[in-house]
Parts: sequence; C-alpha cells; structure tokens
Amino acid sequence: MRTFTLLLVTAASLAAQNSVTPGRLHVEHPTLHNLGFEWAIAGDANRNATVEVRFRKAGTTQWRPALPLLRIGGERPHRDREAMTYTVPHGFAGSILGLEAATAYECEFTMRDPDGIQGEASHRVTVSTRAEPRPYPGGRVLHVYPPDHEGPKQEPAFIGLKAAYYGEGRGDWTAVRMRKAQPGDTILVHAGLYRPERLNYVDPLSAPFTGTWSLSLKGTAERPITIKGAGDGEAIFDGGGNARLFEVMASAHHIFEGLTFRNTEVAFFAGEKEVMGANNLTIRNCRFEDVGAGVWTEYAGSHDFYIANNLFLGRDDQMRLIGWNQAGSRAAGIYPSHQVRSFFAVKVYGPGHIIAHNAVAYFHDGICISTYGPPEDDPERQASSIDIYNNDIHLTGDDFIESDGGVHNIRVYRNRGVNAAHNGYSSQPVFGGPVYFFRNVLYHVPGGSAFKLSAEPAGILAYHNTFISEQTAAGPYANMHFRNNLFLGRDTPGRGVMTWGNATNDYSSDYNGFRPNRGERAQYTWIAPGQSAPQRFATLAELQKATGQETHGVELDFDVFENLVPDDPSPAKRYLVYHAMDLNFRLKPGSKAVDAGVALPTINDGFTGRAPDLGALEVGQPEPHYGPLWITWKPFYR
Repeated sequence: MRTFTLLLVTAASLAAQNSVTPGRLHVEHPTLHNLGFEWAIAGDANRNATVEVRFRKAGTTQWRPALPLLRIGGERPHRDREAMTYTVPHGFAGSILGLEAATAYECEFTMRDPDGIQGEASHRVTVSTRAEPRPYPGGRVLHVYPPDHEGPKQEPAFIGLKAAYYGEGRGDWTAVRMRKAQPGDTILVHAGLYRPERLNYVDPLSAPFTGTWSLSLKGTAERPITIKGAGDGEAIFDGGGNARLFEVMASAHHIFEGLTFRNTEVAFFAGEKEVMGANNLTIRNCRFEDVGAGVWTEYAGSHDFYIANNLFLGRDDQMRLIGWNQAGSRAAGIYPSHQVRSFFAVKVYGPGHIIAHNAVAYFHDGICISTYGPPEDDPERQASSIDIYNNDIHLTGDDFIESDGGVHNIRVYRNRGVNAAHNGYSSQPVFGGPVYFFRNVLYHVPGGSAFKLSAEPAGILAYHNTFISEQTAAGPYANMHFRNNLFLGRDTPGRGVMTWGNATNDYSSDYNGFRPNRGERAQYTWIAPGQSAPQRFATLAELQKATGQETHGVELDFDVFENLVPDDPSPAKRYLVYHAMDLNFRLKPGSKAVDAGVALPTINDGFTGRAPDLGALEVGQPEPHYGPLWITWKPFYR
C-alpha cells in the first residue's frame, strides 16, 4: 500500500510539473509591419505545450493563421571570457509578421498542453502597428543658413543650427538657451557647409570646443521637432574630424531628414549604457560619408528609432576585402588588419527600433544590435521587437548584420549582403529569441560562415535564405530551426557545406537545399546535444538516416539559378570584391529548388507554385528593393 501511495504521489507530482501555468502576456513595442509578444509560463517540464496564433484586421471577420509562438526557457547563453552567463526564463515568444502600417489588429493566442493548463489558456488583444513619423504640419518653420550665405533669406532666419534650436550664444554663452525650439517646429537647413570652427572662441555656428552639437529638447509623438534639408541644395554638416558631430542622447521625438553628415568619428551618439538615451529618433533620407559610426545607442531605455532610406559610407578599404582578425584573416587568405577605421553604420539597443532600406558600405560591421550582455528584467529595457529589413550591405570587415545581444522578436529579413570578411549574419549571443532570419541573401564570405552562432545563442528561426556560403559555425546553439533555405558550397578547400551544433533537444531542420563542395568527404557535420564528438556524413541520405532530420532536404547545384556562379574560393583570390549589380539570385523556373519548400504562414503566403520555393526569391514574384528607395540604380559598382 505504501508503494502504491508513493507511486500516486510521484505521478501527481510529475503531472503538476508537466502541466502549464500561464503568466502575463506582454505586448512589445509595435513596429510598422510587425507585432511581438511574450507569454511567461511556469511548469511544462516536458516542453509539450504550444501556443497557436491567429489575427485579423480590427473590424473584419476573416482570421489568418500566424506562426506559433516559440517555446523558450532554460537555455543558457554564456561566454566564459567575460564571465557572462544567463538562463532564459520559461515562456513563449513570437511575432505576427507582414502587417500594414498604422493599422489595428485583433490577435488571438491559444495555449494547449495535453498535461493540463492551470489558468487562463487564451488571450485576445487589439494592437496597432506604428505609423511612419512625419513632421507636424502646423508648427513654426525656422530657416537656417551657413555663415557664408549670400543673398536673400526666408524669415525667421538663423546662422547655424544652434541659433534656431536653442537661441543665440557664442563663446561662454553657448550654454545659454533662451529661445528654444518648440514641439512641432520644423527647422529647414538651407544649402551650404556647416563645419564648426571649434577652436574659434566665437565660432559663428556656436559650436563648443569639442565641435559637438548637443541636442536635448523634447518633441512629442504628435509634434516632433524636425530638422531637414530645405531642398535648395545639399546641406552638409561636417565635423572637421571631431569625435561626435551630434549628441542626442537626451532628446525625444526628433526627425532628421534630407541632410549630409561627414568627417566625424560618430555622426549621432544617441545613448550610453546605464546613463541615458534618446527615444523616437528618426533619421531618414540622409547621407553619411567618411564617418567612423553612423547612429549609435547602447542605452537600454532607448526606444522606437526609425533609421530608414539612408546611405552610409565608411572609411575602410573600397577595393579589397580586409579582415579585422589578423590570424583568422591570414588563415582565410584575406588581407589582415587590427585597425578598424569605421566601426558600424548603425548600432542600437532597447525596444521597437526599425532599420530599413539603408545602403551600407566600407565598415567593420554593417548593422548591429549592441552586444549588451544579459538583459535587464524589465521588458521595456531589452533589445526586443527590432526590425532590420531591405538593407543593402557591401564590403564589411567582419559581419553584415549582428543580432548580438537581442532578446525577443528580432526580425532580420529581405537584406542583401555582398563581401564580408568573416561572417554573414551573427547571433553572438541571443537571449531566448526568437530571432527571425528570413529571405536574406548572402554572397562572398570567404573567412567564415553564413551564420555566426557564438556564446551559445538561443532561439533562432532561419527561413527562406539564399546563402552562397557554407554554414561552418558549430555553435553550440539552442532552439534553432531551419526551413526552406539554400546553402550552396563554393568548393572551399577543407570545408563541408553544413554543420549543425545543438546544445539542447529543441532543434529541427528540414526542407532545405544544399550544394556539397566537390572533393570533400565530410559534407555534413552533426553535433547532438551533450556530445563533443561530431558525426560526419558524406551524403544527405546518410545524415537523414542517422539523425531523422532533413527528411525533405535536397542536394542541388548552381543550375537552380537563372544565371549565378559562385565567388572564387581560391585562397589567393579571397580578397576580391564582388558587386550586387553583377549578381542574379533569381531561381530558374522548373529547377530543383522550385516548389521544394514547406508553407510557413506570414513567411511565404502567396507562393506561386504547388509549394513554396527554396531560398529568398520566389519564382514569379518581384525582387525586393534593397537599400534606399530614392536610389533607383544599383549602388556600389566599381
């Protein structure tokens, strides 16, 4: 009887651990086209709970399915060198993708668990996507001119930005701010050169000794403060080689538009970790050239930036691919250097940022989330709900895009990257996820891997990417899932085409296409959870039989494309620079990659054949516009 009672108690205890107790549903900062959600839980020790998602426009009747939320929790991103460790809290997280801007949606979440649910099993919330920030049409219009302007002026007129933004004041009087701009004001910057004479005590542009303009006023969502080109010619802010051109880390609701920024280490410094940061910063339709960094915030409370349709040109070599890691670069046959003259175009932290339709070239990294370390407990102070899409990235010394430091609902999609010395798309690490990488293109990454997966990142969804590269990063990584991707080996000596490195039992890989490298025996490497010794396979069929993964995967070749050849993998030619306008990533109708994928709601809705195609571009659908919408030609040509 005692044994029977003990068995009953044990069974009841296991049932209690396996049943799920829902906690708080958190709605993240909306972006223009996506919504993110987090749902905390307790229990579900056997991890068999699920959350189904559907949505509809508010006021309509037709529901649409979305991707299910991703089960997260218990994963341990860590890096011993910095004594960094973190355990992901248990819950679900995920996004509803591909929505219309400035539109309200009803979103329904249904939790299911065969072991039982102790609490509220469903939620329905109405959330609106954001609208693109616009100048306030009813505010004052202030006119700014350079010191050497000749001719008539529109009133009210000011010499230099500081006079319009804060009021007059030179020398010791630069800190006196008696005529501040007001929420809703538009400051029109007329054509000319605005270069501070920072060593001139009475600089006509009222710059302090550092040559940095510090802008700290507060607009509002309805009445932002707008600083934009007047449209009568190029308005250039030149830092004269200073450290920071604009410091905006105390500002709120500012719009910068149609301006040129150059000759400075940091064009916009927008936030310092554990100090302060800007919110609702918009930088749109601008040109950055000869800069060490474009836009930069490390502050957890910075939120809702909109960095779009800009051209960022750094200082690194334009004619050769040069890697930052001397030893690693030499091993890869790339010119090595420890020097980084231009660090990144954009780096952000905090929730709700949008980085879209930018063209980026000649930086160490292209677009980054800050490698901030373990996130703070407050979800309003985490790198979550961040969109990075339709960017065109050319010639970076390290990686194209880094999701490093991201927490939940990082969405990296429809980006094109050509020429990266070391890796393509990085997660070093991710603290639970999901990070969505979908419909990205990559070409010529001779020194590394399509994905960099370091510090044991957790929660990565890789869908519909076209990578002319091997995936060699072994991780380990946790809770990563591959669907509908193309990984095409370039016949790189000593490499197979694909490596999986799984830290936990949450993983999956299927419906992907692979081109094995000629002359290599070990094409596929599988590292199972808890195993240090990898398994290596010569064929996809061997991998399928041994692991149960890739049951619908296919091997293919470059003839799946209309007209695309691999970059030259020869060690003596890895420094070469390729150009996007010479590359055609479209699939050939009827090829082995066509109709070979699986349906993924909101990822490949509207596919044209019997099933979705593999890779980034669906046959019969237009190619995305990469980079600024005002650039109608293909940039970065020789």
